[in-house]
Amino acid sequence: MLSYFETECALCQEIAMRQLKRITVDPHVMGGKSCIRNLRVTIGTIVGLIGAGRTTEDALDAYPYLEREDILEALSYAAWHAEEIGVSLAS
Repeated sequence: MLSYFETECALCQEIAMRQLKRITVDPHVMGGKSCIRNLRVTIGTIVGLIGAGRTTEDALDAYPYLEREDILEALSYAAWHAEEIGVSLAS
């Protein structure tokens, strides 16, 4: 059985190898904040909604042009960013 540290390292390696394709950063969109597919919806907006107790469905209702995968990737990006794990973003 792997120790907690070994499990964490394996998770970090998996995360570092995975590319985020739905998160974009463009200095001309929302002041360079991380957004979902350049749609002017910031990661902070989505995380704020979920943090305030809203559901994924609520977020999709509020932003009907988003997809469920956008919300999940935004949450993953925020979690990885909070852990200071470098991830690749779409250019």
